[in-house]
Amino acid sequence: MEYRFSSPPGWPVPPVGWRPPHGWRPDPSWPPAPPGWQFWVPVQAPPPAPAPQVPPRPVPAPAPVLPERSGGGLFGGKRKLEAENAELRGWIERLGGMDAMGVSALTEELRAERGRLQAAVADAARRLREVERQVVLTEETVLLQEAGVYDYRHPLSDAVAYKERLAEVKARIKAMARENKAVLGSTNWQVNGSAAEGRRMVRDFSKLMLRAYNAEADNCVRTMRPYKLQSAVDRLEKAVEMIVKLGKTMSIHVSGDYHRLRVYELELTADYLAKQEEEKERDRAQREQRREEEAARREFEREKARLRKEEAHYKAALSKLIAKGDEAGAGELKAKLEEIGAAVGDVEAREANVRAGYVYVISNVGAFGEDVVKIGMTRRLEPEDRVRELGDASVPFRFDTHALIFSDDAVGLEGRLHAALNDRRVNRVNLRREFFRATPAEVRNLLQQIAGQHLLEYRDVPEALEWRQSVHATTAMEDGEARV
Repeated sequence: MEYRFSSPPGWPVPPVGWRPPHGWRPDPSWPPAPPGWQFWVPVQAPPPAPAPQVPPRPVPAPAPVLPERSGGGLFGGKRKLEAENAELRGWIERLGGMDAMGVSALTEELRAERGRLQAAVADAARRLREVERQVVLTEETVLLQEAGVYDYRHPLSDAVAYKERLAEVKARIKAMARENKAVLGSTNWQVNGSAAEGRRMVRDFSKLMLRAYNAEADNCVRTMRPYKLQSAVDRLEKAVEMIVKLGKTMSIHVSGDYHRLRVYELELTADYLAKQEEEKERDRAQREQRREEEAARREFEREKARLRKEEAHYKAALSKLIAKGDEAGAGELKAKLEEIGAAVGDVEAREANVRAGYVYVISNVGAFGEDVVKIGMTRRLEPEDRVRELGDASVPFRFDTHALIFSDDAVGLEGRLHAALNDRRVNRVNLRREFFRATPAEVRNLLQQIAGQHLLEYRDVPEALEWRQSVHATTAMEDGEARV
């Protein structure tokens, strides 16, 4: 006996012979079937000819949504039914002649397809995340952009101590490789039924894997920079994972102790390089300070020699005047000799007081811009000599001097200025670089509060003559090219 699908009240009548496709669900806008409704009933008459197959059609627009019903639902009146039928016919025409049941089935198929596509997208995203986890970031520009202040993993006193520790680690690495404790493998592997051949094969493959692992580790050590440490460790971790995958059949893997030892070597190498650079920078600063102190000492010696020579001339002239009995002339020379003696005393006092000197405020608009100043201290008798040295070939233009302030405690005055502008430092890592983001006028206001009576003269506007002339020459050249 054959059965046909029986639509509940308010549902569209399907064509003869229609069978719900797999996964079909009724449209949510249809009214619910009465309790106990029998969806399949026996066919009383001979079955009609099968309905013609709908030809292939493009994917339609979203399934039609029947208008919401109020009052008595589908039985709310003839006029409402006619309106709904007209809308259904319009949708059928738009969907290529499909009937309502076909539209509903196609809607379910599209929903199922959308679910499959969403699952595929989620699976692709999951596999992408897995691949991204396997990728090791090695692009140097990105690593540099993310570089922070280096944190020592294994703090030691100096670079020599790191070098000695590295030598010990390298010796332990070689010893583990010699004792076959670096890469381990299965001991019960057989080749052609021979355990000895199996052990030989595992040993050969283990040596090959160890060579590949050590090549990666040695390359990481050779190209190490402190900011690349984590990237190098990640690369070594991926090498361990790859060896495990390639040697899975024979259980070949890198020994955990050996891998930790090589990671320790990477960390010590990064610490050693960072400590080396730190000591080099400290040595450069100390050499610079010694040069400055030596230049100041030579200035003191030259000035004392000049004053002593001048003093000797006046003493010789004074003796002659006394011998002639010229009391007036002798009195003038005695006063001059007292001035020279006072000057010699000042120079000797400056030489003895290592904290005395000049605090300078200088800028270089062409090199650093209008809102950057350098605040330093010099013990030179002629502080402008120090400013000229700073404006050597290492910068494109000479520095402009905004203030030269002498103080018996120039070291303390410089320190107070640096502390007040600490949050404006250009270089927040190397504090010996005395550049600050502040305009000359802002520094003048600060000096008036800190230096007080020591601030006698200050220039707010930098002359920057070479830079201004260069800008003018560039503008004139561009104008000439434009006219041509």
